[in-house]
Amino acid sequence: MNSQCFRFNQTTGNRPRHLRTFIHRVTGLIIASGLLFALGCRQSDQPPTVTAADQARADQLAVQVQLNWYPETEHGGVYQAQADGTYAAAGLNVEIRPGGRATPVAPELDLARCHFAITGADDVIQFRRQGSKVVAVLAAVQNHPRCIMVQAACPVRSFDDFATSGMTLQCQPGRAFLDFLEQRGYLKQVKQVPYHGSVASLVTDPTIAIQAYSFAEPLLAKQQGVQTRQLMVSDLGWNPYSSVLVTTETLIEEQPELVRKFVQATRQGWQHYFDNPALGNAAVLDANQHGMTAEALQFGVEQMKPLAVPQDMTSQDIGMMTLDRWQTLVEQMDSLDPQRAGKVRPGDCFTTAFLRDES
Repeated sequence: MNSQCFRFNQTTGNRPRHLRTFIHRVTGLIIASGLLFALGCRQSDQPPTVTAADQARADQLAVQVQLNWYPETEHGGVYQAQADGTYAAAGLNVEIRPGGRATPVAPELDLARCHFAITGADDVIQFRRQGSKVVAVLAAVQNHPRCIMVQAACPVRSFDDFATSGMTLQCQPGRAFLDFLEQRGYLKQVKQVPYHGSVASLVTDPTIAIQAYSFAEPLLAKQQGVQTRQLMVSDLGWNPYSSVLVTTETLIEEQPELVRKFVQATRQGWQHYFDNPALGNAAVLDANQHGMTAEALQFGVEQMKPLAVPQDMTSQDIGMMTLDRWQTLVEQMDSLDPQRAGKVRPGDCFTTAFLRDES
């Protein structure tokens, strides 16, 4: 190599241009490295400040709750407890996971990917039949909102009328309430087709009926100019608890205090929601990305409250369950599926132990 390539004059102004650029770059890197090193030393000498809010969040117990559907009124108490600080006051940092079509509630619990979930009482029995040790710990809705919805202008005014109407029912196959209706002859002249979550067909065709929740779909039809009639399935005796908070036998055995805190806080969330749902509805609206509206949520809570707190109850009774109700439901489901009858004991499906105030 020719050493003349690196020879330069003593005067910096006479240095070759490419060499001056090289030296400037090297010098800049050295200075920058020094600054980073000094900053690193300063940071290691002075740990970051931890605020009281940071410490409070660190001290909270992390809890995940899985919803069985997109965020709606039926989950209002959970969102209310998160939005109004009830969970935080109980020392809980709660993550609410929205559901959707065919949300795998039982597997999520079985695999410990969540601590709690929302489902229906009939689903609890189905899960236990399949081997999942799911336990109901709070039932927010006493009387189930399930109904068959028809146009008010059509001649169907009762399930007896519906049975011989020749109408088409849009519904989700495999739901236990359909087996119940079929067993009692209410679907004998009814054609069943899949339901895709829209009231559009009912609005345009009076021979169409749809499965519905009384606090949701009636408003959707009304907004499109059609009045409807709801045939409540609970009037026939099929009345599973709804918006049921569930967990696992394992969590109850291993972390009973966590279960108690979450159940108590969720119960308060429902009480607050029915008193004033503003914060809960705002949180649901923010979480729902499927066309939910403030009007639908307000309608929902107005229709849902009498189902959650019937006339023979007070807000202090929210969440309660009885063995008689579970016994009836298990017997009904056993009669619908005799081959699996006896696999589930009613007393194993639920506990009210965590609803009781320790004081």
